[in-house]
Amino acid sequence: MRVVTWNLWWRFGPWEDRQKAILTTLRDLRPDVVGLQEVWAADGENLAEWLAGELGLHWAWAPSHAPERWRRRIGGAPVDVGNAVLSRWPVAETAVLPLPAPADLDDGRPALYARLAAPAHDIPFFTAHLTSQLHASAVRRDQVTALAEFVARHRGSTPFPPIVTGDFNARPDSDEVRLFGGHLTAPVVPGQVFLDAWEYADPAAPSATWDAANPYVARGGSPSARIDYVHVGAVPGTPGRVRAVRRAGDGPVDGVWPSDHAAVVADLTD
Repeated sequence: MRVVTWNLWWRFGPWEDRQKAILTTLRDLRPDVVGLQEVWAADGENLAEWLAGELGLHWAWAPSHAPERWRRRIGGAPVDVGNAVLSRWPVAETAVLPLPAPADLDDGRPALYARLAAPAHDIPFFTAHLTSQLHASAVRRDQVTALAEFVARHRGSTPFPPIVTGDFNARPDSDEVRLFGGHLTAPVVPGQVFLDAWEYADPAAPSATWDAANPYVARGGSPSARIDYVHVGAVPGTPGRVRAVRRAGDGPVDGVWPSDHAAVVADLTD
């Protein structure tokens, strides 16, 4: 089973050209399930719905409950932003968690749960987008606490462990990522531990998903970092073990970079 997570950079930059590059990249990857962040919807159109139609996938969508801060960054245009799931299998159930944030930072970032009706097992799949401010580690710790509890409520009785994807806006050694993983410090939910799929990558492979080689990133002057994740519930002896992981979407397509983030692609046993 191939899992992809990707932040699509909303309606920033040359978004119409990027839309085509995003589709080309996903079509080449042939994913089974995708967690997407910064997905736009406007004028009756939804990027996730369009991608799902082009790729022959099912889809689910969770809009921000407070998109006004986003809209100000593109001149106030009435465009929604949110998370989405694309899936080769039907989406049997969904739930949305508004991630907690103080009023001065709250731009309505959600976590989306989708229960996927795969042939062998139902798959509890999640995607989330955490607060991005550099100084907001404490906020992200509150968010991963809420996210871990959300996963525990919805993981269900399926033998397939939960898969949690997303843009955590935090490095692997950060307090918030360590807290969510639950094996380098005490887990939020007793006994609930997640493995970072990138731990199974080739140590020599480029790992930065926020990469200064990307011109959209370079213009801001921030350093490269790995901030996007596929986390898999650590349940020994069950499906969902990681076989391979790598970056994708980390170069131009017909001269256009698809996003300011690279995607993470993880191949799991199913």
